[in-house]
Amino acid sequence: MPKKEEKPKYRQDENIVENKELSIWEALIPVFALVGMLAYNVYVFGDDALSGSNQFILLLGGAVAAIVGFFNKVSYKQMISEVAENVRSTTGALLILLMVGALAGTWLISGIIPAMIYYGLQILNPTIFLPACVIICAIISIATGSSWTTAATVGIALIGIGEALGVSLGMTAGAVLSGAYFGDKMSPLSDTTNLAPAMAGGELFAHIKYMAFTTIPTITVTLIVFIILGFTIDTSGVADTESILENISNAFNINGWLFIVPLMVIFMIIKKAPPLLALLIGTLLGGVFALIFQPDIVTTLGGGSTLDFESGYKGILNAITVDSAIATPDPALNDLFSSGGMAGMLGTIWLIVCAMVFGGIMDGIGALERITESLLKMAKTTFGLFASTVGSCLALNVTASDQYLALVVPGKMFSKAYQDRGLAPENLSRTLEDSGTVTSVLVPWNTCGAYHSGVLGVSVAEYFVYAIFNWLSPFMTLLFAAFRIKIKQLASPSAA
Repeated sequence: MPKKEEKPKYRQDENIVENKELSIWEALIPVFALVGMLAYNVYVFGDDALSGSNQFILLLGGAVAAIVGFFNKVSYKQMISEVAENVRSTTGALLILLMVGALAGTWLISGIIPAMIYYGLQILNPTIFLPACVIICAIISIATGSSWTTAATVGIALIGIGEALGVSLGMTAGAVLSGAYFGDKMSPLSDTTNLAPAMAGGELFAHIKYMAFTTIPTITVTLIVFIILGFTIDTSGVADTESILENISNAFNINGWLFIVPLMVIFMIIKKAPPLLALLIGTLLGGVFALIFQPDIVTTLGGGSTLDFESGYKGILNAITVDSAIATPDPALNDLFSSGGMAGMLGTIWLIVCAMVFGGIMDGIGALERITESLLKMAKTTFGLFASTVGSCLALNVTASDQYLALVVPGKMFSKAYQDRGLAPENLSRTLEDSGTVTSVLVPWNTCGAYHSGVLGVSVAEYFVYAIFNWLSPFMTLLFAAFRIKIKQLASPSAA
C-alpha cells in the first residue's frame, strides 16, 4: 500500500469503541441492511452503481447503524466523532488518488504510457502476458512496498497493453493485483506488513519469514492458473498489432527517453520518498516531457495554434485536472488514450468518504467490537481461533470499509487468545495479512477496492474472480491451520 507514514501508528493507537448494551443481532442489522440495499442497487444500476448510487446506499447504511445506536443510547456526538476520525485517517489516500489522476494525465500526453504500451506490445504476447503481469507487479511492489503505487504506474500501462492485445480487462487487472499484493505482503517497506506484527506483538522479519510459508504456495498456484489461462484465452489483438503500433507512433513521438520519468518515480519510492512527493514530481516531469516530446498534443489541449507559454500552460493544466483524449484512427486506442485527470478520481473519493461514514458509525455504536467479540467466542479449537480471525478480518473489510481496521481490530481482540493457546504471535500476524490485507481489494466500497477499480478503470466485479492471489490467501491460511502446518508454538504457555 502507499506509504502513509502516520496511518499505521494512528490506527495502532486507536480506541475500539465498546458497547455492552448492544447485542450481536443489533450489531448485524446495519450489515444485513447494507448488503441487501447494495445487492438490489447493483441489480438495478449494474456497472453504473459506482457512479453515485452505491455511495448514497452507504450513507443509508450509516443511517440504519445510527438508528440502532440511538436505540442503544449512543450519542450523535460520539458517532460523528468516530466518522471524523475515520475520514481523517483517509486524508493521505484521498490526496494520493488526486495526484494519481494528475500523473495519469501528464503521463498520457507526454507519451510515457503510450511508449510503455508500444514497447510492451513488442515484448509481451498473450501467451505469457498474464503471468508476466504477476511477476512484474510483484517485483515492483516488493521494491516499493506499495500495491497502490504499483497499480497506479506499471498497472495502468499493463492494462493498456492487455487491452491492445485483446486480453480481458478483468484478467489483466486480476493479474496486476495478484502480483501487487504479493509484493505488498512480503515487502518490509509496506505499512500493512509493519502494522500486522505490531498488532500481534511480533517482530517484522520473523513475520515476513513466517508469512512466506502460506504466501509462496498461494502465488505459485496463482502463476500456474495464469499460465494455463495464457494458453487457453482467445484474443483478437495479435493480428492487429502492426496497425496498432503504427497508429501509436503516428500519434506520439515514441522513444526510450520517456522511461526516465517512471524510473525516477520508482527510484524515489524505493529511497522512501513520501509517495505524494514522488507522484507530484512524476506529474511535473511528465508535463515537462510533454512539452519536449509532444508539443503538438500540448498545443491542441491548450486550444492554441502554436506552442507558446499560454497554450503550453493550459495544455498541461488541462491534462492534470480534467478530461483529456488523444485521437487516433483506431477506436480502441481512442478509448485507451484518454484520462480523466484529477476530476476523474472524484467519484472514487466520494465512494471512500461515504464508506468511512458507514464504518465510523458502526465503530461509534460499538458494532465492530461486538461482531469481533462474537466471532472470538466461537473459537473453541485452534482451527476455530484461526477461522474466527479470518472471519473477523473479512467482516471488517466489508463493514468498516478499511483494511487498517481489518488488521487493528482483530489484532487487538485476538492477541490474548493466541497467547493463551500458547501460539506464537507470528500465527496471528500472518493470518491478519492473509485475510485482512489482501481481501480489501475485493470489496467495492472498501478504500482499496474503490482505489484500484478507479485507478485501473476496471470494476471489482470484473476482476474479482481473476484476483486469484487475493481470494485464495484466506483459504491457504485456513488449510495450514486445519492440518497444523507451520503453526509456531511459544516456548511455553507461561512465555505469553
